[in-house]
Amino acid sequence: MLRSKTIVLGVTGGIAAYKAAEIASQLTQAGAKVNVIMTEEAVQFISAVTFRALTGRPVVTEMFDLASEFSIEHVSLAKAADIVVIAPTTANIIAKLAAGIADEMLCCTVLATKAPVLIAPAMETNMYTNPITQENLSKLRARDFVIVGPATGWLASGKVGLGRLADINDIIGSVRQVLGRGGDLTGRHIVVTAGGTQEPVDPVRYLSNRSSGKMGYALAEAARDRGAKVTLISAPTSLPEPVGVNVIRVCTAEEMRQAVENVTLQADSLIMAAAVADYRPRKRAKDKIKKGKAGLTLELECTSDILGTVKGDFIKVGFAAESSNVLENARAKLKQKRLDLVVANDITASDSGFGTDTNRVTIIDRKGKIDSLPLLSKREVADRVLDQVAALLPKPKSRRSSKC
Repeated sequence: MLRSKTIVLGVTGGIAAYKAAEIASQLTQAGAKVNVIMTEEAVQFISAVTFRALTGRPVVTEMFDLASEFSIEHVSLAKAADIVVIAPTTANIIAKLAAGIADEMLCCTVLATKAPVLIAPAMETNMYTNPITQENLSKLRARDFVIVGPATGWLASGKVGLGRLADINDIIGSVRQVLGRGGDLTGRHIVVTAGGTQEPVDPVRYLSNRSSGKMGYALAEAARDRGAKVTLISAPTSLPEPVGVNVIRVCTAEEMRQAVENVTLQADSLIMAAAVADYRPRKRAKDKIKKGKAGLTLELECTSDILGTVKGDFIKVGFAAESSNVLENARAKLKQKRLDLVVANDITASDSGFGTDTNRVTIIDRKGKIDSLPLLSKREVADRVLDQVAALLPKPKSRRSSKC
């Protein structure tokens, strides 16, 4: 999504300006062409040399810099931008943008661009909550500016309050979401499940598995970046919630079943990447089970077959995490659960099992076609899966006419 995109990164004069260096670095590493514009005040907090080194691009610090490639036609950055990101954004810049003032290069660029504009406010709590600042932000929202944050945390004053720059991952996630508008999944609702369910034994113990949730979360982010409305039904994980994704937290297989049935009523595709427990204790102990000399016997019962029983007019994708006879078991799952696609992987492999950042999978469609992928990042695997989902989805016009 970011590869080959032109991003104008505006940096304004706040203590959080140093965090903009990490934003510039991550965007550049993702393949974006990052052009940085610094206000006069921003240069007091961080050097332009830092951004030039990180992006490999000239940094604009003046309206009329004869040494800059943008000096003659000062709106050239505005025309080239796929998105303008201002992080951090001070109260002063917010006020100028709301009033349409263009007395320096950053505001001039924003006024001249037709690209979407994303701002990440960062300032002292009282400055942010001031009615004037709030009114200015309302004006920008009405003009379709995307506003990320601020967060609550430690401020430059030494106090804790609202006004801290939003988390960098949230800012970059929002950039991806904005750039994904108009993607091949725009207007689609994709439901993804992730993580390993937990089946309580007593108040402190449960039965579960080693799923990290990374594959499901990668799928949710990839679908978001392609323009989809995404609902992520997540069993417990240590992963941060993807920005721009509706996350429903569940614990047990039964809770996941209920959530899946509810949200798939309006879904275009269900991708079951979660590792749902196959069994649960028949009875849950009310109190903590004490250790005894004779050991412990648990009577187990089957959990619901979510993927096999959920009904609806949507594309169903399952995952087959196998330790032997991978393709044979995956084909059986595809047939038994009446899936459109099944994604199979060998969980015994050290580089593609539970908890890794990479995966080596084989995608099998309902016609038996096999697509064996090499070792890829889970995000790359997610996009390859979504390529096939997008190809299976009916055209919006034909879908609407079928309901008439």
